[in-house]
Amino acid sequence: MVVPLTRDELDRELSDRLDELCAVLHAEPTTETSAGEGPERAVERLGERLVGLGYVGEDGLRVTAEVLGKGLLALDEFQPVERYAQRIVSALGSLSCGFLAAGKRAVFEQQESMQLSMLKAVRDAQWNLKESEARFEEVATSSSSGILVVDLEGRLVRANAAIGDILGYTTEELTDLALLDLVHPDSVKVLGRALRALVEGRQERIRQPQRLLRKDGDVARISLTVSLLRGADDQPGHFVAVIEDGTELMLLQSELNRQALHDVSTGLPNRQYFSTYLESALRRADPVLGVTLFHLDVDAFGMVCNSLGRRTGERLLVHVAQRLKAVMAREKAMIARFEGDEFAILVENAEGTPDVGTIVAEINRELSEPVYFDDCGLAVSMSVGVVRRPPSDWEPANVMRAAEQALRRAKSRRRGQWELFHHGQDESERRVDALAVAMPGAWEHGEIGVRYQPVVELAGRALAGVAARLHWARGEGALGEGALGEGALGEGALDHEECVALAERTGLILPLGEWQMATACGQVGWWGGSGFAVPLHVGLTWHQSCDGDLVRRVRRVLEGTGLAASRLVVGMPVAVLAESDAVDNLTVLAELGVGMSLEGFGLGPDDLAAASELPVGSVSVASRLVGRQARGEAEHLAGLVGLARKSGVRVLVEGVETEEQAEWWRAAGAVAATGGLFGPPVPAGEFPMRSPDTIG
Repeated sequence: MVVPLTRDELDRELSDRLDELCAVLHAEPTTETSAGEGPERAVERLGERLVGLGYVGEDGLRVTAEVLGKGLLALDEFQPVERYAQRIVSALGSLSCGFLAAGKRAVFEQQESMQLSMLKAVRDAQWNLKESEARFEEVATSSSSGILVVDLEGRLVRANAAIGDILGYTTEELTDLALLDLVHPDSVKVLGRALRALVEGRQERIRQPQRLLRKDGDVARISLTVSLLRGADDQPGHFVAVIEDGTELMLLQSELNRQALHDVSTGLPNRQYFSTYLESALRRADPVLGVTLFHLDVDAFGMVCNSLGRRTGERLLVHVAQRLKAVMAREKAMIARFEGDEFAILVENAEGTPDVGTIVAEINRELSEPVYFDDCGLAVSMSVGVVRRPPSDWEPANVMRAAEQALRRAKSRRRGQWELFHHGQDESERRVDALAVAMPGAWEHGEIGVRYQPVVELAGRALAGVAARLHWARGEGALGEGALGEGALGEGALDHEECVALAERTGLILPLGEWQMATACGQVGWWGGSGFAVPLHVGLTWHQSCDGDLVRRVRRVLEGTGLAASRLVVGMPVAVLAESDAVDNLTVLAELGVGMSLEGFGLGPDDLAAASELPVGSVSVASRLVGRQARGEAEHLAGLVGLARKSGVRVLVEGVETEEQAEWWRAAGAVAATGGLFGPPVPAGEFPMRSPDTIG
């Protein structure tokens, strides 16, 4: 070992050793050093020290002895020469002896250390080899994958138990075979070429599906991975083959694929599978007969789940699936379950396929027979949307959307009904839906406003009130000219009834209706500062009338605008009084001092009873009755108006267009009216604020 010293440190070390040597030479031969040793031994230790420094070799010793021999004799302190010559020569000999002895010991120590290191390395290598073999044996034994060690000739050297289980052999039987003996004859050449490529270095690893021959003659479908093991000289040694049994994996993948494409409860294909099947069915459909798609929904399924639990609901759906299969057993049809309680049937029509009405009637007849779950007999019906013979170039998504639209129309009617898809009707509904979803943006951009229509007394034509109406100024500033084409709502501006119908479809009517009321109350309050003090009439929809937050909305508007509650008349559809929430809202608003009115009044017994029993101040006769009276079909209405007045309410009339109509209703007992005869809804700046001057 070399002790690292700087040049200065080495100079000081050698200088100190030289001083020690000189001190020994000056001492008497019989004098011992402080360490209790004689002069010869002290000089030998100096030689050993030189070896310990590691800077002096055998050549260095020769030069050192030569330099010391000449240099010491020339020093003044060793004069006369005759006295010190023998001591110096003897000291140089002792120095050489100590140097050589220390060098020999160092060599022996290095050899012993190397020998011990080599023995440890061999021992560690043997231990690592045994440990590696043990690990390999443990992995091979416990692995569910088959493992084969194959020599370069293709003979099996080792095999674990797993490969024996896969192929039906014992491990002893396998070691007498060749790898290619186990491979299906059709794959022997392919695997042989791959093994040669592996040995020649043209391929790093083999991965391929294979068919191996079992002992009983069956074929095992496996996944084979082969690697090449090389020795210390980097020469090929053995092949290692790992074999995965693909039978269970294939079965698992097949089951997962089936579950991904089928409903778990009913076992029917799901929407994804059905959509793919529909695409191929459209391509191969008979050009004349085509296909028919039924989109079905179980009526009142939510009631079943709410009352009997979700588990009973799922059992009911399984029953429905079985009944559908029974009905369509004679047809080339696929039945699928979509989300929730929705099903679909795709029928590839033939000459004998029943018509749509017959199929739907048979389905509902089958389901009308009660089925019992936990002693509870359930019978249901289905609403059905039908697309009959869709064009073959339609995308599956378009066909399914069309069936869904037809189903939605069927469900809007009574239960157990079906609706056939009509392209023109669908186009109209899509345009209406497009308008409905565009309405919030139009409102935000100021395209929807409030207009005001006069409510006029029929007797003296004085202004009796003002009705707030919504107005959507469509056009270049709104959706654009012709943006939706000709539709159910036409082009240009939309009036109050159209705006309300659109807002009801999306639920926008609640915030929009509150804004309408607040805007109109603020406007009427501002007019009141000029002495214009007539009541404001605001009509509500069914949704608004049943709103649990209606009272808070009205109070918030009145407090925000400062309009007196007595100046506001709120109208509710008379048909909504079947809902308890609406009756509660009407009663509370009346207690707050808000005038309440019933709109769409039909003058029937139920309507008259509601007018007499509820705190309402007026009723508004439905415009359809005005039209019937104009055609001479409802002369009896005059007597019913009198009955309404006896209930203590004022009778108003909607939609009066002619003087003859106005006079007839005045004579019948109506007190006020709205309609084209008295002016359309107009912006606030154009409203005729004339009271009590006559209007019309």
